[in-house]
Amino acid sequence: MTSLKLLVKNARQAVLVCNSKELFLRGEAMKRVLVLEQDGANGVSVVVGRDGCISAVGHTASIEKQFHDATFDKVIDAQGMCVMPGLIDGHTHPVWAGDRVHEFAMKLAGASYMEVHKAGGGIYFTVEHTQKASEEELYQLFKSRLERMMHAGTTTVECKSGYGLDLETEIKMLRVLTRASKELPFIEISSTYCGAHAIPKGKSAEEATDDVIKNQLPRIQQLVKNGELLVDNIDVFCEKGVYDVDQSRRILQAGKDIGLAINFHAEELNLLNGAEMGAELEARAMSHLEEISDAGIEAMAKANSVAVILPTTAYILRLKSPPVRKMIDAGVPVALGTDFNPNAFCMSMSLIMHLACVNMRMSMEEALVASTINAAASIGKAATHGSLEVGKVADLLIINAPRWEHLVYQMGGHDHLIKYVIKKGDIVHSSNC
Repeated sequence: MTSLKLLVKNARQAVLVCNSKELFLRGEAMKRVLVLEQDGANGVSVVVGRDGCISAVGHTASIEKQFHDATFDKVIDAQGMCVMPGLIDGHTHPVWAGDRVHEFAMKLAGASYMEVHKAGGGIYFTVEHTQKASEEELYQLFKSRLERMMHAGTTTVECKSGYGLDLETEIKMLRVLTRASKELPFIEISSTYCGAHAIPKGKSAEEATDDVIKNQLPRIQQLVKNGELLVDNIDVFCEKGVYDVDQSRRILQAGKDIGLAINFHAEELNLLNGAEMGAELEARAMSHLEEISDAGIEAMAKANSVAVILPTTAYILRLKSPPVRKMIDAGVPVALGTDFNPNAFCMSMSLIMHLACVNMRMSMEEALVASTINAAASIGKAATHGSLEVGKVADLLIINAPRWEHLVYQMGGHDHLIKYVIKKGDIVHSSNC
């Protein structure tokens, strides 16, 4: 008799997203989400093995026949409900102390991001508080935020440092990310070093660039080699008044040289041709892109670089939206992220999908692809995450609705809509809905 971890049975729908081992979807393929529908009274089931990976997806009658002699640690009857992949958040800044609620009024009164930044607010305000906070304080704040993200359906998240701007604090933040990766079973983290998030006070951009390349990165490399840190990606804020294209290139190349994947901020407030630079470096992903040019879009498409779109940024800063439709039409793989940070306090990928559809004219299918398989691609996990395929990690949502579109359509109230969050085949959250 076979002993397995989990059986989800009798679902109204199972949203596979894709099923041919695609590493991302682009263009017209983003509109074609694969869904296995209930056939009459014959619902859909998902089987999860002891390894936390998907063993089978199919109609219940077929699954019952195939696994007639199996036992399961847990059985969930999902009759009338929908099973879908856990959501993947492609861009967050979640390790920090000191909120910036007081700046919201400034923005509502018309202050721009850079005006707040130059007045000592923005990143600098958060840096000051994060530098003063203990590692334990930062960890507890971070853990609470991760729990809220998971309750909203996120099972994997990209997380950046970047509120240290000095070696000591950046390492403190990376230790927090590493500890959470090892201790918290309910969510998976892709860790990003973002020491070049702003120019530290008292330094020029060139001095800050040298510090990152010659001081911070070698120390981080040593700590990773010793097993003290887990770091996956390198980021830089390539922007006018911060790090220019040449400085950004040098920082990203230095990170790539020690094995980090390039995943950086580009073309947010000004067009600098950072996207072309990133494509030349074979960046895995670039974020924001509100000001990207047609040439930058073409370069990203050719390089297969994922565009991580952040609807909250344009929303809260009243920026123009990035040209998402142009990107999709040109063949750029598009992903989504919350950009959770003190400036954009959003932890819900469901809300992000809603905003992307309404404000950026993405279809619901495109938004779902961007929050699953393409977001997985942005952090190098598409071979194992982002779709319901045999052999992939069993990160699942079960929503209390007959169609998956409710997760995008319903603006808020996801504490009621999401019945179960499942990570590697284990139930990590359930609601009483």
